[in-house]
Amino acid sequence: MQTTICPCGLGKEYSICCKPYHTKQFSPPTPELLMRSRYTAYVFQLIAYLIDTTHPSTRNLYDRKAIGNWAKSNIWLRLEILQAKDDKVEFKAFYESDKQLNIHHELSTFSLDKGKWYYLAGTYFD
Repeated sequence: MQTTICPCGLGKEYSICCKPYHTKQFSPPTPELLMRSRYTAYVFQLIAYLIDTTHPSTRNLYDRKAIGNWAKSNIWLRLEILQAKDDKVEFKAFYESDKQLNIHHELSTFSLDKGKWYYLAGTYFD
């Protein structure tokens, strides 16, 4: 049986890393772990997870089909967490699109609501 290393960058096996979050066994206990699990959801095209982990107050700002198209049209290479403090996570997601290397650099804000962390909004860097 082949093991799959989780794309989130922690070096753990997917089955004990982000999969329990994706299958709703557990909720990520920190914004950083939620960010990592969301990156992995892009890699595996788990669009429902991305929508479900977006805060209900901002969920209407995101289009499920557009998220799915973006997730599917890119080859996700790696995630680099630059800083994680309180409710903020700064990261770079490296991906290939049309045979060109791209970097999505974002400072994400998360919100704790009824004991569960949600993605609230992001500020993008060039």
